[in-house]
Amino acid sequence: MNSVSPKLTDHCLLGMDRVLRTLAGIPHGSGRADPGQVPDAAPLTDPDRQKAGRLMRVNFSGEVAAQALYHGQELGARDPVIAAQLQRAAREESDHLIWCHNRLQALETRPSLLNPFWYGGAFCIGVLSSALGDRISLGFLDETEQQVVKHLGKHLQRLPEQDEASAKVLHQMRFDEARHSRNARVAGGARPPLAARAAMRLTARVMTTVAYWI
Repeated sequence: MNSVSPKLTDHCLLGMDRVLRTLAGIPHGSGRADPGQVPDAAPLTDPDRQKAGRLMRVNFSGEVAAQALYHGQELGARDPVIAAQLQRAAREESDHLIWCHNRLQALETRPSLLNPFWYGGAFCIGVLSSALGDRISLGFLDETEQQVVKHLGKHLQRLPEQDEASAKVLHQMRFDEARHSRNARVAGGARPPLAARAAMRLTARVMTTVAYWI
């Protein structure tokens, strides 16, 4: 009678732990200080708090998807150097997830109810891109991060002026995402075709629009 390999069981349990921690907003981060911890921050009006909460809900969902994307890409990475690069970037993305989760709590709002769906979809995309080879996977990552940088810039413009804490979080996230994009490009990422880039933008628009409300 065949038995399940203990290593496979451990791998599955670790994978489940990562998924649950990601959805709960409590992954294992790198330990960086939360830029959103602003002492004596100005109080927000209820309309501003609700608007900021919805925007940060979108960003939390984006970080859930980012974690899933990296998790999927790590599984198929062929070059151990690239796999290590993905793991480092994923750890920094975990910081983003924690910071966004903290802001959701401070703004007294909830995460998107569809986060498990966003995670599952992004994980499948990560696995698929990694199956096409490291250059394609890195190129997809580069393009994703470039689009995220633009998205964060728009959210910084839309945030209520008094929400200094959320702005500091988004500024640091944008800096990190730009670096992840640059690193993927330097590592040899191949830019996706125009049609693929357009599909990525459309998918991101659907997620950000839906997560703002649900």
